Amino acid sequence: MTTTTDVTTTDVTIIGAGLGGLVLARVLHLHGIPATVYEGEASPTARTQGGMLDIHDYNGQLALKAADLMDEFRGIILEGRQAMRFVDRDGNVLLDKADDGTGGRPEVQRAELRRILLDSLPAGTVKWGHKAVGTRALGDGRHEVTFADGSTVTTNLLVGADGAWSRVRPLLSDATPEYVGRSFVETYLFDVETRHPATAKAVGGGSFGVIVPSGERAWIAAHRESGATIHTYITLSKPLDWFADIDFTGTGTGTHAATARLAAEFDGWAPELTALITDADTAPVLRPLHALPVGHRWDRTPGVTLIGDAAHLSIPDGEGANLAMQDGAELGQALAAHPGDVEAALAAYERELFPRGAAAAAAAVAVNDRTPEELLAALTGDAEPS
Repeated sequence: MTTTTDVTTTDVTIIGAGLGGLVLARVLHLHGIPATVYEGEASPTARTQGGMLDIHDYNGQLALKAADLMDEFRGIILEGRQAMRFVDRDGNVLLDKADDGTGGRPEVQRAELRRILLDSLPAGTVKWGHKAVGTRALGDGRHEVTFADGSTVTTNLLVGADGAWSRVRPLLSDATPEYVGRSFVETYLFDVETRHPATAKAVGGGSFGVIVPSGERAWIAAHRESGATIHTYITLSKPLDWFADIDFTGTGTGTHAATARLAAEFDGWAPELTALITDADTAPVLRPLHALPVGHRWDRTPGVTLIGDAAHLSIPDGEGANLAMQDGAELGQALAAHPGDVEAALAAYERELFPRGAAAAAAAVAVNDRTPEELLAALTGDAEPS
């Protein structure tokens, strides 16, 4: 049975305080619609929030405009970080493109972007330490969420903004993310101008990547972050079993063994490049990459929907955070445009969401399937990398 619920008098329940969920809460707040965000982390600083994000003028920035946060956003942009440098594995420069200030993808730290969103919400909007472990339908568009501490909440509108392993998604879909056959391993170098000058010079001032011959299964990308930090993404096309043989939880000799195992995949590369692995100031952190089926969608189900990776997790290509924010903004605007009719709002939102998510996922697959020659040709031209 489809019901009509007035969201101006009934809180919207958002699971997940990532960028998408927070944009949704902010847009709803601007329209006078109360919302509560439940987040499993104990506090805003419970864990690091990842590295740099390029926020695009055709989706992420539009979401921030809808959230009335463009001034705050401009205040956290790291100037010069739109520069790009690509080299071969011997360190020879293949492309070196300066940041001339005209690009539409300014770089910010994810943690700073999350901070300005949190600061824009009324106190108490985010309920920290509430890890959702289950959801169930109660009928008439109402749902119950159970948290790890045994507490529950009942809501007339439930939004899953809880990422790849969403606890809300099973209410709508049987789809689960599948491993895409490659993983990131993250490392950091700190105080690079003083402590790692050769690598700092090689990486340059913005985004960096190594172009490898077709068929190679290992490559490196990196970003220059704030505070003279280089954040490295070692990418390996390996089965999960290969990574299972490496101890990523160890310290001391365990970390050294993991680092040596990773570095062995880059034997013969220029030392200033392998130093991104061997000289890392942090232990390597494994990030297996998963994706939902391209074109993932669901039937309209009363009282519940998804945004961001919960809806359309795909191979990383620089669009994920931008799409999550766009989803959050458009859902908030749809709810504001249909006062008193949640189902009309959700239907309108999903009509735009499904083709957008499918197109983005297909584009991500196409980008990741490019040969090195095709990638370099795209980069050498005026086209921005996807």
